[in-house]
Amino acid sequence: MKRQDKSKPNIVLVGFMGTGKTSVGKRLAAQLRMRYVDTDDIIECDSGRLISDIFSEDGEAIFRELESEAVRKVSKLDNHIISTGGGVVLKETNMAALKRNGIIFCLTATAEEIYRRVQHQAHRPLLQTPDPLTKINAMLEERHAYYVKADYVVETTGCSFEAVMAYIKRVFMESIRDPK
Repeated sequence: MKRQDKSKPNIVLVGFMGTGKTSVGKRLAAQLRMRYVDTDDIIECDSGRLISDIFSEDGEAIFRELESEAVRKVSKLDNHIISTGGGVVLKETNMAALKRNGIIFCLTATAEEIYRRVQHQAHRPLLQTPDPLTKINAMLEERHAYYVKADYVVETTGCSFEAVMAYIKRVFMESIRDPK
């Protein structure tokens, strides 16, 4: 990422639900003294509705449109930790917008670990199915080609928040010192 100006780039966290984007993002923002923003929060604030309600009442296609609008907003920021919804990678325009002023880290985990982390969370509309683990596996396989387009892929299974944050922080600081 070639830096043309003196603005500080964003750290963008993408990845499947339950991989740690929110938990890592909030902690990292505090540690690096950057602002934190979550595209799902922007969608809920702008629409005045919960993500689960948007999915159930309007469907995934409408949600993805709202998500792209949130991405357009956050991609104009600088010096932020941006956490995205798991499907933001499905549109190349979203990724291109986020890359303009951001370094994209994809957090990953095994399907079993993801299920363990999210199984008691009722607000996950894509997992309202009789066999959520099978659904997670299918979605991970479907999205794999998109997730690996991130600048960096970070496995979180079996890793502490501190280890994941240390890696992201090191890569980010190196990129600021030595922009490509």
